[in-house]
Amino acid sequence: MRRTLFTADHDAYRETVREFIAREITPHYDSWEEARLVDRSAWLAAGKMGIVGLAVPEQYGGSGELDYRYRYVVAEEIARAGTTSFGAGLGLQDDIVIPYIADLGTDEQKARWLPGMAAGELICAIAMTEPGTGSDLQGIKTSAVRDGDDWILNGQKTFITSGIHADIVIVAARTDPEAGSRGFSLLVVERGMDGFTRGRKLHKVGLAGQDTAELSFDNVRVPAGNLLGEEGGGLIHLMERLPRERLSIAVSAISCARAAYEWTKDYAFDRTAFGKPIGDFQNTRFALAEMLTEIDVTQAYVDNAVLAINDDQLSAVEAAQAKWWASELQKRVVDRCVQLHGGYGYMMEYPIARAYVDSRIQTIYGGTTEIMKEIIGRDIAKS
Repeated sequence: MRRTLFTADHDAYRETVREFIAREITPHYDSWEEARLVDRSAWLAAGKMGIVGLAVPEQYGGSGELDYRYRYVVAEEIARAGTTSFGAGLGLQDDIVIPYIADLGTDEQKARWLPGMAAGELICAIAMTEPGTGSDLQGIKTSAVRDGDDWILNGQKTFITSGIHADIVIVAARTDPEAGSRGFSLLVVERGMDGFTRGRKLHKVGLAGQDTAELSFDNVRVPAGNLLGEEGGGLIHLMERLPRERLSIAVSAISCARAAYEWTKDYAFDRTAFGKPIGDFQNTRFALAEMLTEIDVTQAYVDNAVLAINDDQLSAVEAAQAKWWASELQKRVVDRCVQLHGGYGYMMEYPIARAYVDSRIQTIYGGTTEIMKEIIGRDIAKS
């Protein structure tokens, strides 16, 4: 089915992104995966080329581009090139952290942080998950107590994307134990603050080059001026922005599923068995037909979700639907593609093998599939 989502401007931007990835990312990607860390030079290059910080207002050094279709282009090209470790960090910066600062920050905070974020000089993270707290944000134990003009922050966070590189971290903390859901706030912790330490660079199943870390806060003195948004409004701020995070995962998922399908289709008609391409066997053709149909149908939903977020109309339920379905589809498609590659699909020099390990986290972070279904189910029960 013909897609009508993108305009000529998006197509021109796609060429820029594709050339950037080919020049700045792909030649170094294997070494970054082995080192389990994407080099900071990639971020600086992305800043110079306008690949990061799209939504940062022009007055702070960005392009002020709020059309999410440009981010969709980046996600598709990252997937096509198989450079998803870099894409994960980029998605966090552009789809999650920058909107927090742009939407909730004071003029002083925006002027202090957004220019560096748009330039790729400041790498950012958001710290919600704790060793004993995942999807249940009200279980957060990290605490902050007011002391004069500062907050004293104590606690631990884990599974923090970009935790090693992060220059600033938005930390969700309990600031009033007696206030229930209104007892949480967001504090911005900056590199070099006393008591802020990084633990292990976590060794993950996939996304090897994307740095994920444990973070510790031991009596970190955070200036009151680093409170982001409303005191006591932390959970509300988080919940309001989860639809965008979940759409980001859905966009990545459908883009990766499409890339895996395309690699496998090409492989199926290059690889021969019993004297003919394996794509000429009915089982292979049926598998390709089923995958293409599911991808096209899912892409239509995700494309509409992108238009909805552009219009500020994407609901939490719609985002949950996009997230769980697209990520489960990605997992299913990539698994079938590995099977069609045979033994070569198990070799890491083939992009499909890397896609296999990288895809597994998609149904977990940003809210598990089970949590997404619970969100949708509760909405159904109310209606």
